[in-house]
Amino acid sequence: MQMIDLREQARRLGTLPQELDNLADEVDRVRAGEISLPVREIAPLAIWAGGLSIRCLLLLDTLADSQYAAMKNGAEALADMAETALRVNAASYLCSDAITGRTDALIYKDADETAETARDRLAEASTELLTAAGKYRGFTRTLTRRLASAVTRAEDKRLIEAALASRAKAQGKAGAVPSPAVPPEQTAARRPR
Repeated sequence: MQMIDLREQARRLGTLPQELDNLADEVDRVRAGEISLPVREIAPLAIWAGGLSIRCLLLLDTLADSQYAAMKNGAEALADMAETALRVNAASYLCSDAITGRTDALIYKDADETAETARDRLAEASTELLTAAGKYRGFTRTLTRRLASAVTRAEDKRLIEAALASRAKAQGKAGAVPSPAVPPEQTAARRPR
């Protein structure tokens, strides 16, 4: 378990909702247009969403390997964060799928010539992004409140210390148990030939 600056992590969490909202607005703007140049119009959205997805996963990884996991409701929040990061990833996929559907319409004669399939995918992407933005607002609010309250900080400190003690005890037991000695001739006999 790494001890990290949770105030900095709360700040990073707090930047995500606005960026997700901005991306959703851009997705809606493209969806309202003609979508005559699908790669040029939609690919930047997929890339933007993919970048945000990576940031969400990196933040999740940082928090999961920190004292945050030992805090009250930390494990549950991490599970919710993982689901939320997948929503952002799904938005990236949906944007990419919108490119494919619209590009097929421009290439193949029997494909759907309207941009409705692409618009449907972009609408789904926008919904995923807005849902994720709301979730990240909640994560930020909860963490910020816990850090601001002396009572919850004390409670979390006890939980973190207990988790560290439990981990140290488990590592001590694991280190105290010697591995059985195996004579060299038995080791050689076990090797595949």
